[in-house]
Amino acid sequence: MTMPGGAWAGGYVADIPYLPGYLRHQAPAHLHLACLLGGVEGIETGPETPLSYLDLGCGQGFGALALAASNPAWRVTGVDFNPSHIAAARSLAAEAGVGNARFIEADLSDLAESPRARRIPEADVAILHGLWSWVGEKARAGIVRLLSEKLRPGGILYISYNALPAWGSALGMQRLLREAGTRLALRSDRQAAAGLEVVRALFEANAQQLRDSPFLRSLLEGAFQHPPAYLAHEYINSGWQPSFHADVAGALAEAKLEWVGSAPLLENFSPLLLGEEALKVLDRFDETLLRELVKDMCLNRALREDVFVRGPRRLDAAERDEALAEALLFLACNEEEVVWEIEVPAGKATIERGFFGPIVAALAREPKRVRELLRPADRSPAGEAAPIPQERASPKADPRAGEIVGMLVGSGQALPLSGLPLEPRPEVERLNEAAARRFARPERMTSAMALATSGSGSPFPCPMIELFVAAKLRQGSPDPALWAKALAPLATAEEQRRLAGVFSRILAERVPIWRRFGALARAFVL
Repeated sequence: MTMPGGAWAGGYVADIPYLPGYLRHQAPAHLHLACLLGGVEGIETGPETPLSYLDLGCGQGFGALALAASNPAWRVTGVDFNPSHIAAARSLAAEAGVGNARFIEADLSDLAESPRARRIPEADVAILHGLWSWVGEKARAGIVRLLSEKLRPGGILYISYNALPAWGSALGMQRLLREAGTRLALRSDRQAAAGLEVVRALFEANAQQLRDSPFLRSLLEGAFQHPPAYLAHEYINSGWQPSFHADVAGALAEAKLEWVGSAPLLENFSPLLLGEEALKVLDRFDETLLRELVKDMCLNRALREDVFVRGPRRLDAAERDEALAEALLFLACNEEEVVWEIEVPAGKATIERGFFGPIVAALAREPKRVRELLRPADRSPAGEAAPIPQERASPKADPRAGEIVGMLVGSGQALPLSGLPLEPRPEVERLNEAAARRFARPERMTSAMALATSGSGSPFPCPMIELFVAAKLRQGSPDPALWAKALAPLATAEEQRRLAGVFSRILAERVPIWRRFGALARAFVL
């Protein structure tokens, strides 16, 4: 069996870079809300707060840099095993002039005991996206020791990983893809492509172990759409291993970390996840880990995104609601684009227009704190009273604060902000332009990226194609046809025409939003 990357890689995919990306759940302002919904105190994320952010397994550093550029008062540290990742991250930081981000090449197996660890400040927030599933036991133990040393008391950990039991039906598929691929090719992306082709052939041959699981069929449909570079990192690492939530929690307990909730906010509302009969089973248990196992038995939750706190401080219901009422939100789409019925595991969840309609209208105009949205006069476009009982019109603590945060932020239709959006700083514009120049490719147009912003503290999530358009706006007058030729020079004239049409729609629909969020100069006019 041939493993790429050389002996130093130790079975980890290191010969090709991991694809850049950004996940909104990793923003501290979002994790703060996840903590509050879990009934524990969050962290201060204001624009002048000197927050320390640690990204373990940072890849090429785009997510860390988007947060650093958006928050000049922060200290952002990215750590990665692959020297090519660190070289790329440092180069991008230098090109954009982002001076508050540092990138360290290190093996997480022994970083905690290394002199390099002294260069890492005590962290308020630590991020571990996917890596737990891709490294071996030695590296996982090293991660726990590092978190014990570097995550401050009260600090937040975001960790995502391939979850059991959902992945149980896909264990054979992953093993086949990896074993076949490593025998058919040398470079890891080609191994992934070759292994997937074997899986595809058996799938079409009605192999029972590939056909009987709805989760596996869904997983394969997605795999057939992903580029080989993504599949290599997802499936080819020799240490690949999905985990039960309780086992991850048990390992992290060595660093005094306790699970407090899910980063996808809607997952913190059990009635949105489970049917009536399953909820009755869930209610038999008070113990958190067992309740999460019951949920995982009922869901095809392939990826868990968990939030842990190192020494959580518990809040009572009134304290939680009062803290949620201080959240600053802004609508992340145009008002007419709001989706009022969203898909959830338990079926469909309706965002009730009578209550949320004025709230959405208010958030479309300007950022608002949730406590303001609970006052009828502040929510209504015309100032008319909304259907809220008068005795609860302006409470100090209102349980509906959690409903507003959960439904709007949880559905991705509102973003939590740390401050009010400002005109974009030069390093914000330079990072957005440099990232588009480096990463935008025709095959990556749907990749999850973000625009760095000024003032709001949260990068604005967007697909790669929107990052490309926003960056092009700094280079001269908009020309969708010319952009289409530059991005896809080998495409047919008809394909380029359709792409130009997509660019034109993005210009019409997204430019006002980017201006509102501090990602594009407000004076910019098409």
